Amino acid sequence: MSADTAPPSEEVVPPVAESEAPQGGASDGANRRHRRTRPSDYEVNYCSTSEYHDVVAGLRDQGFELLSDLCAVDYLTHPRRKLPEGIEPARFEVAVVLTSVSKGKKVRVRVQIPERDPVLDSLWDLYPGAEAMEREAFDMMGIAFNGHPDLTRILMPEDWEGHPLRKDYSVGRVPVQFKEAPGPR
Repeated sequence: MSADTAPPSEEVVPPVAESEAPQGGASDGANRRHRRTRPSDYEVNYCSTSEYHDVVAGLRDQGFELLSDLCAVDYLTHPRRKLPEGIEPARFEVAVVLTSVSKGKKVRVRVQIPERDPVLDSLWDLYPGAEAMEREAFDMMGIAFNGHPDLTRILMPEDWEGHPLRKDYSVGRVPVQFKEAPGPR
């Protein structure tokens, strides 16, 4: 696993001063300092498909109690994109965002998935909320998740062929029928 953080040239939103914090009752946290988190603020961890489940389990044990997002990306048209040293680009990537509500931090885990074997271990046993997100990645991109309790299509009909968000998926044509054009006036 390797870690990569955002370059210092990217804009980071500073904490809000106490005097600028929202005012309200004692239960709304008005006396706490607030920080808006942007993706450039996240720590990014890259790992292999074999390390993926263990890396996410370790982050959960470190206090990242919420799986905020899991999505798949098709890099068919960007095979030589820039990645940290030692990370080989693959056609697909799964990106997971974990949140520590108690610490106010987010971390992203990115894993490269080869086109010839698009399979990852499911995070369902760690984060039950991953169930629908993994089904969507399966349905739209064709990435299978080992150990998933119900890996079936979630958006497309069960008899649908292919995976619509893959870059090589044919859009197809729907024949348009026009009424006969009127003659000259």
